[in-house]
Amino acid sequence: MAKRGKHKHKGRPPFAAAPAAPPSPAAVDDASAAADVDADVELDAQADVQADVQASGAEALEASGMTATEAGETASIAPARVPVRPARLLRSPFLALADYEQRSLAHVAGLPEQLDAPGLWRGVAYRVGRHRLTSGFDEVVEILPLPALTHVPGALPWLLGIANIRGSLLPVVDLKQFLEGERTVLHERQRVLVVRQPGGDVAVTIDELYGQRSFVEAQAIDASALMDGRYAHFVDRAYRMNDQDWGVFSLERLSRTPEFRQAAA
Repeated sequence: MAKRGKHKHKGRPPFAAAPAAPPSPAAVDDASAAADVDADVELDAQADVQADVQASGAEALEASGMTATEAGETASIAPARVPVRPARLLRSPFLALADYEQRSLAHVAGLPEQLDAPGLWRGVAYRVGRHRLTSGFDEVVEILPLPALTHVPGALPWLLGIANIRGSLLPVVDLKQFLEGERTVLHERQRVLVVRQPGGDVAVTIDELYGQRSFVEAQAIDASALMDGRYAHFVDRAYRMNDQDWGVFSLERLSRTPEFRQAAA
C-alpha cells in the first residue's frame, strides 16, 4: 500500500505556485497613458526629422542645379520627399494672366525700351495683297485656320460662304476681293480674322499673319500717301519700322460699312 501511494504522486510538484494577483485598474490606466505619450512623442520626432530632411534636400537640390529626375538617377538610396507644387500653380488666376501678359510682351517685335514709350500702339499684324496692315486687339475676336465653307447661292463674289464655328454660323469674306476686286488664292495655311459686328461675328481672310507688332509715335508717317483705293477709307494712321510701312486698318469701321454688310447680289 505504501508503494502504490508513493508511485501515485510521482512526477507531481511538491507544491503549486500561487496565481499572480491581477493589476489594479488604476495601474492599467497609468501604463496605457504612458504608452500613448511615448507614441505621440515618437511620431512628433519622426515628423520633425522628415521635415528637416525634406528642407535640407530641397536646398541641396537647388544649390546643385540638378532636376529632381537627375538627382534620383544619381543617388542610389534617396529619402522620400513630399512633392512640392510649383509656385506658378499656387497663384491666383489674375496673377497668372498678368504673368502671361508680361511674357508675351517680352516677345513683342520692337525695342524693349519702346514698351512703355509715350504713344505706344500695339496690334495684330497681317498682310492683304501687297499691303501690310495692323488692327487693334480689341477688334479681333480670334484668329482661325480657314474653316470648311458652305456656298451661299446668290451672294456677292467676295462672300466665300458660311462656316459652322462651334455651333455658330459665321459668314467668311474674301477681304482682298472686297477691297481690290481680286480674288485671294486660298492655301492650306490660310488664316481668317474673326471680327465682331452688330448682329453677329464675321470672318475675313488674310494672306499672311505676322503676329503682334508695336509702334510708337515717333514712327508715325502720313497714311494718305501710303494707302490707295478702298484701303484709304479704312486706314487713317500708319507707321514705319525697319523700312517697312504698316497701315492701321479699322476692322470696326469695315463692319459698319453698308456695302460690306449687304452681301446679297
